[in-house]
Amino acid sequence: MTPNELLTSLRPLLAAECAAEAPAAGVDAADLEQAVWVRLLSDTSGCQGARHRTESVLRLRAAVRAEARAERRRARREVPYDPTSAEPSDGHESGVERAVLAAESGRELRAAVRRLPGRCPRLLSALLSATDPTYREIAGELGISQGSLGPVRSRCLGCLRRMLTAAIAAPGPGGKER
Repeated sequence: MTPNELLTSLRPLLAAECAAEAPAAGVDAADLEQAVWVRLLSDTSGCQGARHRTESVLRLRAAVRAEARAERRRARREVPYDPTSAEPSDGHESGVERAVLAAESGRELRAAVRRLPGRCPRLLSALLSATDPTYREIAGELGISQGSLGPVRSRCLGCLRRMLTAAIAAPGPGGKER
């Protein structure tokens, strides 16, 4: 099979692979297909260097996946330009300021959770965990029944709400809290 015949026979497969991978990468399937063709044709050992059709198919699929991963990485790094938010006098925080404020809020929340009484700190820490455990896993870790997690969680959140409200509330007239 000549290289042209091989490329022509692989085109429908490439289009199908790109259509399947493009939504996850957040790009248009035609753009992904074009990037893969550029990758394959610029690679000296691309599909033309393959001895068998199956080897070509495997290389083609690997190229599609690699290009889709690159597009996802690019999408995470790129920030679309918005001229309305570029003005320094618009009163909005920049992305860095928002990230710093969000991190500070997270630290304050975790500190407040640690000050809660009883088993509330462990329960709320488990609920706020990045691993996102299930109720069954949390119940097993805390040694309580799965059915009592909801009421305990509700009491703990109420306690946390009261604690944070008292910390935030400004004194009213005469020095009394609202």
